[in-house]
Amino acid sequence: QVQPVESGGGLVQTGGSLRLSCTTSGRAFNDYHMGWFRQAPGKEREFVAAINRAGTVTQYVDSVKGRFTISRDNAKNTMYLQMNSLKPEDTAVYYCAAARTYYSSSARMYGFWGQGTQVTVSS
Repeated sequence: QVQPVESGGGLVQTGGSLRLSCTTSGRAFNDYHMGWFRQAPGKEREFVAAINRAGTVTQYVDSVKGRFTISRDNAKNTMYLQMNSLKPEDTAVYYCAAARTYYSSSARMYGFWGQGTQVTVSS
């Protein structure tokens, strides 16, 4: 199995930007569809963005569309989430996830998860 690891979280002011990274162990990164999820305190984990194995198809939740960009560099075994125009509502722990069958907005389709990275947006 793959072992995703997230990094790049931090504290920013409203309107600021962050770039999250997700790396996986081994050289099988290009065999997995990838996704980003987030979970705020007291709330359920929610879908943020997803990207297929080849990086040719992306999907976003409406609340981040136009502000966030998901991408991947298979040669570096790395997936990214560029987060611009951040809002306090974006404050959450962000998780990287991997799926073997298909990219999806449903967390149930992802079998491999990272430990998360904290993103805090101050108002």
